[in-house]
Amino acid sequence: MQNSDHLAEFVDWFRASAPYIHAFRGKTFVVAFGGEVVQDGSFYSLTHDLNLLVSLGVRLVLVHGTRPQIEAEMAEKGLTPEYHDGIRITDGDALECAKQSVGQVRVEIEAALSMGLPNSPMAGADIRVASGNYVTAQPMGVRNGIDFNYTGKVRKINTMMINGSLDDGEIVLLSPLGYSPTGEVFNLTLENVATEAAVALRADKLVFLTGSVGVVNRHGELLSELSAQKAQKILDVATDLTEDIRLYLPGAIRAARNGVPRAHLINRRVDGGLIMELFTREGIGTMVTAEPLEQIRQATIDDVGGILALIEPLEEEGVLVKRSRELLEMEINQFTVLKRYDMVIGCVALYPYLENNMAELACLAVEPEFRDRGLGDKLLQELERRARNLGDIRRLFVLTTRTAHWFIERGFKPASVDDLPLEKQRFYNYQRRSKVFIKTL
Repeated sequence: MQNSDHLAEFVDWFRASAPYIHAFRGKTFVVAFGGEVVQDGSFYSLTHDLNLLVSLGVRLVLVHGTRPQIEAEMAEKGLTPEYHDGIRITDGDALECAKQSVGQVRVEIEAALSMGLPNSPMAGADIRVASGNYVTAQPMGVRNGIDFNYTGKVRKINTMMINGSLDDGEIVLLSPLGYSPTGEVFNLTLENVATEAAVALRADKLVFLTGSVGVVNRHGELLSELSAQKAQKILDVATDLTEDIRLYLPGAIRAARNGVPRAHLINRRVDGGLIMELFTREGIGTMVTAEPLEQIRQATIDDVGGILALIEPLEEEGVLVKRSRELLEMEINQFTVLKRYDMVIGCVALYPYLENNMAELACLAVEPEFRDRGLGDKLLQELERRARNLGDIRRLFVLTTRTAHWFIERGFKPASVDDLPLEKQRFYNYQRRSKVFIKTL
């Protein structure tokens, strides 16, 4: 029985993942991780998730770090690392250690991605990795009296070469080294490379694998979704952010403000965390977006399937009147939808009765797991705005069997069937015995 329940949960999860699978095919993701992921051996588990993404048609760009490897190289040579504002000051000796570390880490990553053992998640994988001088760099120079020497920053990303490799079905691997037109080599930060690559490639996602759960509030609670504006405020005032969050969050904000729809900060210590974040609605980390995730707009014929999936359970419960697909297609222009990740999570319909200066609010529904976020209020506000724009609509009415108090709390007053437009009275279903409420706009 327990095994059966487990299989049923898997089927439910797999079905719920279908919209993401369709949405991610052909999209470009930039995934960035520190050298710790390679150092502690956890990259081998990560390769299973990367292989899954590739098999689903995701175009992957990987950006790796080398900080712990450089530290080890320097310690072995008796060198003392120097930092300023969390950025390494790279002198000639440190640069040589950086070059050696990049070579070491790149080889380990390519070896892990080349696995294809039978009876493993990598069975049958044919992952090809492309790398090269994709990053043009320039020196950071002297800042606040500090000469960063061979520490640089990204000047340009060769998007043509990278896209060519992605078009050929290859994973592109970027290292934190850049090359100048004069032939010099500069040590870069992985967050700088990842962010600039995501922006230049117009990536659909930028993912940072961190050593913590993500951005948390002052009570230690995970903030799963942040606008770039709110994330910047947190960065400006918070004093207890972990080191890696303080390093990566600015990159997530910059990416979100420069055309990357989603930037994620995910705990690298959670096995399968990348899949959990990308293929579940809840996720496990913090997602930064330029705008709020939910968008309200006029419904189109392409939304019919999503609306049906949303309202059918409520129709079965008797909360909503049943609508056929044909009827919904005919009336789609009356609907407003609330979408998240291109999925319909809310809807509402508006039917005007202009001769009575009234309009009907109907079919208001929000996906159960999102009902505590005020999304129903957003739909109601949008509907009221649309009603006012129709002309001389003075009153909004609704018929409901289960949600009377919700509407009363939002300014609707009890009314009778006789208060409805005559056309609506003729079609009133006395078996449902819906209660009538009217709101003056």
